[in-house]
Amino acid sequence: MTLLVSEQGRLVTKDRFLDEVWSGVPVTDEALTQCIRTLRRRLGDDAARPRFIETVPKHGYRFVAPVETGAGPATPAGRPSGWVAGDILLIGGSGTAGGAVAGVIGGLFYGFAGAAEPLAPGVGAISILLVLVSLTLLVAVIGGAGVAFGIALADLLGPRHWRILGGALGGFVIGAMVKLLGLDAFSLLIGRSPGDITGPFEGALLGAETGLAAWLGASIGTLRQRVFLAAALGAIAGALIVCLGGHMMGGSLDLLAAQFPASRLRLDRIGALVGEPGFGPLVQGITAALEGALFSACLVGAMGLARRSLDPGRA
Repeated sequence: MTLLVSEQGRLVTKDRFLDEVWSGVPVTDEALTQCIRTLRRRLGDDAARPRFIETVPKHGYRFVAPVETGAGPATPAGRPSGWVAGDILLIGGSGTAGGAVAGVIGGLFYGFAGAAEPLAPGVGAISILLVLVSLTLLVAVIGGAGVAFGIALADLLGPRHWRILGGALGGFVIGAMVKLLGLDAFSLLIGRSPGDITGPFEGALLGAETGLAAWLGASIGTLRQRVFLAAALGAIAGALIVCLGGHMMGGSLDLLAAQFPASRLRLDRIGALVGEPGFGPLVQGITAALEGALFSACLVGAMGLARRSLDPGRA
């Protein structure tokens, strides 16, 4: 009943009931149907002319009666205002942790691919691996924090579709800061700019996509299904960024390698996997799609777990 009421008129799917009420314990659809019958009986409701619980055939159920919140001021999410700061910190922090996971995985991929010599014999290749993991982790954590806190703020200040705007704004601001500081740092320390590395355009597009995935995923299926949705949308966003002339992390690393030919960073091995010489357009599109899928899936999954801990009826 808590799950239905907390959604305040929005559809709650059968899969979501099974996932959040029974917590993964295998049960049949009949168990859910029987629970709904019991609730209707206690409420004096009629399935044919519902005043409280409406059946959406083959999809789920919806609580259709007006819902009033009590106990003082409340946020648009229906939670007491004293919880707002804690919610933002928990959801934003969880998304940042999700970004860190994505950064480590991406850094390991580029680290092993970018080392110019085998990893086993020498320390040099291991150093490249550690540097690329650290660099990718730093960018992913900063980007994840911007997008996650943007989505968390938007979610608590307005309706769920504001998550798209919150993610886009967070990604834009962080992307602009990272690009500005990165270009300035290279110009100041080395006297040469690495070129058009990832920045506000890429951050805004990927942030908006992650917000879209968080919004759409809130009303469908289980958390696992929402993560898969986020991965699919993230892959599309990553590939689109490259098609529009932008650069994700892989493209930015390739620009760095091109600007500093004496460096030992090489990503040609990735191109060899798909039969393309160097880090060409095809490889950039594939790696950007993988980066987008990984980043979005990790953020949406981590924030979904945080929201579930705050309120099992709200994802």
